[in-house]
Amino acid sequence: SQILPRGKVRTAEPQKGQATAKPAGRVSRRRSKAGAKSQVKESKNSSQASTSAEKVQNDPLTRKVGMLMEFLLEKHNMKEPIMRASMLKIVTRRFKEHFPEILKRASEHLELVFGLELKEVKPNGLAYTLVSILDTTGDGSVSIGSGLPRSGLLIPLLGVIFLSGNQASEEDVWEFLNILGVYDGRNHSIFGDPRKLITQDLVQEKYLEYRQVPDSNPPRYEFLWGQRAHAETSKMKILEFLAKVHDTVPSAFPYHYAEALRDEEERARVRAASGRSAPP
Repeated sequence: SQILPRGKVRTAEPQKGQATAKPAGRVSRRRSKAGAKSQVKESKNSSQASTSAEKVQNDPLTRKVGMLMEFLLEKHNMKEPIMRASMLKIVTRRFKEHFPEILKRASEHLELVFGLELKEVKPNGLAYTLVSILDTTGDGSVSIGSGLPRSGLLIPLLGVIFLSGNQASEEDVWEFLNILGVYDGRNHSIFGDPRKLITQDLVQEKYLEYRQVPDSNPPRYEFLWGQRAHAETSKMKILEFLAKVHDTVPSAFPYHYAEALRDEEERARVRAASGRSAPP
């Protein structure tokens, strides 16, 4: 599957490749990983061209999108209401007519990068709030990780790993992060040192596993889900997140949907054996 800039996830064309992919077996698993790799590379090339064009044009709307995102995240962190009038002040009167597009793009980025959805508190659109797409707590808080810097990249990273056959090469992970404007060796205003975050912090907290590819020479590394990721979320929840960002349904990813269903069945058997109830 392909991750695109501006908060969209493009599924592989079901009629072109997914129809012949078998739900199980090493051949279909290799095809899934190969397809994910080629599409990530294609996305990288197209997104780099788009980013270069934006830099050349010095797109003011892109700057406003970034400013609005920072404002929304600040309000969310402080648990303050998000008022439409305040957002319009950020956009300024000059770009008032472009406000719907700016708000749309900021919302898409927030969904992809942070798993946060902007929702109206009142039907007249004067007040909004940010809630987690994967929220299972009922209070709008992020349901995995601890705080935006950690959970912000974690949810989409888990998606990339899942769509890459449950293990994603370090090269593919950085290609994906580059699309989001996160670069190795460059400090990020929200995530800090991204390499430390994904190879140390999230690994130490057991949300990610970072290991050397067996028999690789020179050494290559890959990412997998960690123990806490398996415990605190599921393949189906991550697939629901990707589907919601793409404005589709989980079954639009037929191979991965079948895998997620098998995972849910296994979790149900474990819960039944231990006498635990299903999570909300």
